[in-house]
Amino acid sequence: MALMASTNAAKAEQIKLLKFITCPHCWRRFQTCDIAWVARHEDLRGDPVLGQDAFLRFLPTRFNVNGEALDARGMACQVLACPRCHLTIARLFLRYEPLIFSLIGVPFSGKSYFLTAMTWELGRLLPSHYSLVFNDVDPNSNVTLADYQKSLFLQKDRQQHVGIIKTQLDSTAHYDQTNLEGQSVLLPRPFLYNMRPLREHPRADEAEKLTRILCLYDNAGEHFLPGYDTTLAPGTQHMAKAKVLMFLFDPVQDPRFREQCLSLSQDPQLNDLSHTQMQAVILTEAASRVRQYANLPASRRLDQPLLVLVAKSDIWSGLIDEDLAAEPFLPAGQGRFNLLDGARIRRVSQKVRALLARLAPEFVGAAEDACKEVVYFPVSALGCSPRKEGTMLVVRPQDIQPRWVTVPVLYAFARWTSGLVGIKG
Repeated sequence: MALMASTNAAKAEQIKLLKFITCPHCWRRFQTCDIAWVARHEDLRGDPVLGQDAFLRFLPTRFNVNGEALDARGMACQVLACPRCHLTIARLFLRYEPLIFSLIGVPFSGKSYFLTAMTWELGRLLPSHYSLVFNDVDPNSNVTLADYQKSLFLQKDRQQHVGIIKTQLDSTAHYDQTNLEGQSVLLPRPFLYNMRPLREHPRADEAEKLTRILCLYDNAGEHFLPGYDTTLAPGTQHMAKAKVLMFLFDPVQDPRFREQCLSLSQDPQLNDLSHTQMQAVILTEAASRVRQYANLPASRRLDQPLLVLVAKSDIWSGLIDEDLAAEPFLPAGQGRFNLLDGARIRRVSQKVRALLARLAPEFVGAAEDACKEVVYFPVSALGCSPRKEGTMLVVRPQDIQPRWVTVPVLYAFARWTSGLVGIKG
């Protein structure tokens, strides 16, 4: 018996739990010992926060020999939840702090397309290029992006036209309803991915130390408009907790870009004048909210780096002298572990900034006033022009060739986290 206890203690010591957890739903930080458990017995349906259909959340007083909490009817429970919003939390959050990468953008800018292409390409390229695994932390939470990926990349008929419906303000696929401080509130559903070294990675022996959880959100663009952040829909408060801010600048919503691109492309978006936004205003609003949430002075530039992602580069790439079809990856000669070409990324960033400064100078001013460090990236979720069917843009899966969609995240990991991704130059 003493030997068994000693063995179990040794195993327990190998898994180090965090002292505090940040909920990926409501962003409340709480002590790990206060995490709630989700009851399993059918008699225990009816939760004061989530409603009558949800299983009760509770703080356990009894456990079985496997360390599972026992609910009031004696059933073993496995699912954990936030003690504030009562939404479920994956067990990996007990061990790893999430890295929130907040994506900001105006309505119809293509945030859903970008997130779909980015996560698909990360899952496809990281094992072969960087000896990293990129997989779901919580498949239930990621189901919407998984469905989008199937539509764009896994169609049986690759000539069939497909598209992604715009994210709505009250979409049940993107938002969860809960009760906070006596009010019914919509919170954005997080998309959660685990990044950790494979055995071929040069630092595979430090996998436990280097593993990260990437946390993403697909907000409706309207949530970033002035006046849309309310106590009943606080959907953008993740920006204050973000490791990195990303703004998806849509050039086809800027008439100055459209005019320059008409001679370069026949893309139907260039002739759609119904979507035109002052994107500098949205960025300024976002920075103002981060300062407000973080209790920062109104004039202070934010510590989070800002990655400006200029979308739909397949349309406008002819406006700069750079081959954007080639991505900035360098083989490092160490098995399957590649490096980012830092010198090329900086060179392209300078060229994209110069283009924005010429065509949308107020946006560059807003970006560099908002954050201490700003890096500019050309990205294209589709790599081709869609066609218009009614009010919807659709594309054939066989034509999709994403460009640079993984580069911003990989660059951020190379610059502001340690060990997972290498960079040269």
